Order: sequence, then structure tokens, then C-alpha cells
Amino acid sequence: MPVTDHWLPSLDRGLPTDAADALLVGRVWDPRHQGPTPVVVLDGEVRSLAPRHATISDLVEQRDPVAAAEAAAAEVIGPLAEIYANTAFDTRDRARPWLLAPHDLQAVKAAGVTFAVSMIERVIEERARGDLDAAAHLRATILDRIGGDLRGIRPGSPAAAELKEFFIGEGLWSQYLEVGIGPDAEIFTKAMPLSSRGTGEQIGVLSTSTWNNPEPEVALVVASDGRAVGATLANDVNLRDVEGRSALLLPKAKDNNASCATGPFIRLFDEGFGIDDVRAMEVSVSVAGVDGFTMVASSDMRQISRDPLELVRQLIGPHHQYPDGAILMMGTLFAPIEDRDAPGKGFTHKVGDVVSIRSEQLGTLTDVVAHSEECEPWTFGLSAFMRNLSARGLL
Repeated sequence: MPVTDHWLPSLDRGLPTDAADALLVGRVWDPRHQGPTPVVVLDGEVRSLAPRHATISDLVEQRDPVAAAEAAAAEVIGPLAEIYANTAFDTRDRARPWLLAPHDLQAVKAAGVTFAVSMIERVIEERARGDLDAAAHLRATILDRIGGDLRGIRPGSPAAAELKEFFIGEGLWSQYLEVGIGPDAEIFTKAMPLSSRGTGEQIGVLSTSTWNNPEPEVALVVASDGRAVGATLANDVNLRDVEGRSALLLPKAKDNNASCATGPFIRLFDEGFGIDDVRAMEVSVSVAGVDGFTMVASSDMRQISRDPLELVRQLIGPHHQYPDGAILMMGTLFAPIEDRDAPGKGFTHKVGDVVSIRSEQLGTLTDVVAHSEECEPWTFGLSAFMRNLSARGLL
């Protein structure tokens, strides 16, 4: 169960600091239609974007999504304050609307090992193979040998190639270092379209996992032609013990029921918010457990080793197309090593943890940890979505 009766933050905390100047779009579950409706927030009201845009994907594909959203704003579904307050999974009135993950048909992708600290942690996972004691020893050894600072190395550069030779010589080369400092980024599929959870939901880790953590990230919203048109927050939950046993288990470590959360809204790029704001963004994460454990940390996008638009170019282009666009999580600096239960055992989630991921420009994404097997199963897939849109006359 949640830590308190009021674990979802206030609306003011849930929204960007400058929410009055932000163009926020997303989705709500509309009980009248028993399906999702794309929406825009205007003057404290949640307004439908249908029928002009039946999906967020369609809105993002417009040449000017901001102008398209403002022009398409139609029926008022309800006050934002009421819909947000009804979003917490454990107090929700299913007869009234609530917020969903803010995207729909887009592919949900993630870039890994884009920060130096997380890169080192991936090396540790690989070598320790899920053994927490071995991980602590390896962490100390690696940091002693390389000084723990790779921020000045540009992936794919001559300096990165020299560093690669050093690691090989020291017997420390790893496939994680290859994608961390080599020319090719690690970009993988995090979740299927429509399966992501929004703010106010349960977020899942497998019951068999004993070493896992949240991954607070900024996610770019990318149109099918490669334009980055907005951003949202994401939790790229990771089962460290599973991936640590073998990198080939990445799908099992990353993609489980309720293991991806995004939101609360997509903030579209406009004159007041753009890619440079993303490049300079700081993302904080807090974990509050039913056992009294608390942890607060942050991830600074200025320390990313690959520019966000470089990651977009590696995601989409002549080599790979996404006709419905994509959501691209860009990795995290956050790699928790703080002991929770016993010295040397590091951090891992417990059921009931409240995880809040915040950026001043994007708001707060808050979810409660549960076992994936016990989270509400994902049943509303693409076929159900198409049937729902057809029944509403939106296709």
C-alpha cells in the first residue's frame, strides 16, 4: 500500500512550474466512451482533441502540433484539478475521467548507457552477474582504476578509441562500454504502444527480482519524419539482477507488465520551451518506502554523453522508420548504490515504494511500486483501440 493516504502530489506539484505558459497534451480515459481521448489543457480545463485528432500520434504528425492542438480544442471533458485528483489508482472513481500515459500509437524506445555513472554501473552488473557483494568490490576497483569520470569522452571519438584500448588492456572491457563510448548508441524497445502507465498508477517489478531500481528519464516525443516536437518524463524501470546475468536478458529486465511509466503530460515545443531546455534539464527522483526508507537524487541532462538529437538520428532515419512516431527515453545519470537493508547490499525496490520523478519544466510523474504479476494487466491493446475509435466514429 502507499506510504500515506495522499501519496499523489498536489496538482501544483504535478504540473510544470510555468504551467500557465506550457502547452500540455495527453490522454484521459473517458468512461462515457469506454476508451481513451486525446486532450489539451487550456485555462485549467481538459479539452478533447477529437474528432479532429483521434490520437496523440496524429497530433504529433502535424507540421505545427502547438497550433494544431489549440485549433482542435473542443469539448470540455472536465476541470484539470478534478481529473488529476481522480487519477490515483487506489482511490479512483471509474465512473469519472482520469489521466493515462500521454502517448498512444508511438513506439516506446529507450537509449541506455548515455551517462558515465550509469555506464560504470552497467559494467558492474555484467561482471557481478547479480551478486551484490561482488558488485561492491568491482565498483571500488573500477573507480580506483579509471577515476570514475568519463564525462569528457565523446562517444566514437579518437579519445574514446584510446580509452577502449586501455580497458581492453586492463581486462575491463565490456559491451556496456562499447555502447557508452563507441560510435553506436544502445537503443531498445521499452514497451509496446498503449502499454505504458501514466502518473498515479502502480508500476511493476517482477516478484522474482531482488535487485532493481527506478530510472528517471526525459523522453523526447518524435514525429515520423524525425522531428523532436516535445518531451515528457519517464520511469524506465530496470531489473538489475536480471540484466546482470546476461545482456541478452534485457527484454526480461526492461519489458514486463506495468514496467514503464510516462507523463503526466507531453509538453510540446514552442517559443518558450524547446530542445535547449531539454539539454539543460535536471530531473530529480525520490523514493519513499513503507519501511521508512527515503532516497532523493537527481540526474543532470548536461552530463549526457550523446546529444539528444544525435540519439534521435540514431533512432529514426533512412535506416529505420516509425510511421506513428516514437517516444525516446534518453537514459539516466541515476544509479543508486545507497544501502537500504544491510551494508553492502545497495538499493532495491520494495512493494509500496512511492516513486516521484520531477522536472520543473515537465511536472511530476508519481507511481507506486508493486509486483508486475499483481498490477492490473494490460488488456486494452491496438485491436481494442481500433474497435473503440470505430464505434465512436473517429476512424
